[in-house]
Amino acid sequence: MDEIVRQAMAKWPNVPAVHGWLALDRRGNWLIKGETISNAQINEFIARNYTHDEAGRWFFQNGPQRVFVELAYTPMVYGVPDYPQSNAILTHTRKSVQTVHAAWIDDEGTLLLETEHGVGHVHDQDLEWLLPSFVGADGGPLDEDSLEARLDGYAAGAVESEDGALWFQQAATRVKIGVIRARDVPAHFGFVNKPE
Repeated sequence: MDEIVRQAMAKWPNVPAVHGWLALDRRGNWLIKGETISNAQINEFIARNYTHDEAGRWFFQNGPQRVFVELAYTPMVYGVPDYPQSNAILTHTRKSVQTVHAAWIDDEGTLLLETEHGVGHVHDQDLEWLLPSFVGADGGPLDEDSLEARLDGYAAGAVESEDGALWFQQAATRVKIGVIRARDVPAHFGFVNKPE
């Protein structure tokens, strides 16, 4: 959080919060009243001051005022924005992911990762760059047909055996991918999509 924001919070501690103005879309874009914010400096300021409260409501601390964020899906959006120069996974706030703690595929075929930054879904346009991270139980790569069959099984919620399971490999960490329903994600991870 920016020091100027901390100072404003201390100086004006009782500024009412704002709801219904700021949103995060599925591709990690900030929206004000439905319009994408295109100013890079504003996006960076929001990203640096984006956090959550104990109730799982995510907000942007704008000086002394909390601006609660409506989430299109998860509080983080993960991607590989610098591919092919780098295959590093970043949050939509440009924080580098060091460790993937867990992974899931929901019933819509969306990949979710839990990292040191919290839970987030992978940007749909960046999933292709992460396909080499999907491996079998032995950590070995999968051929295209095997990967497609396993992904179809996950999207259908039907991973019946270890033979049909997938693992997500990042550096030296490999985690088994679980199955989750999209509608269960907020409750499972303890966040609020639409703070009121």
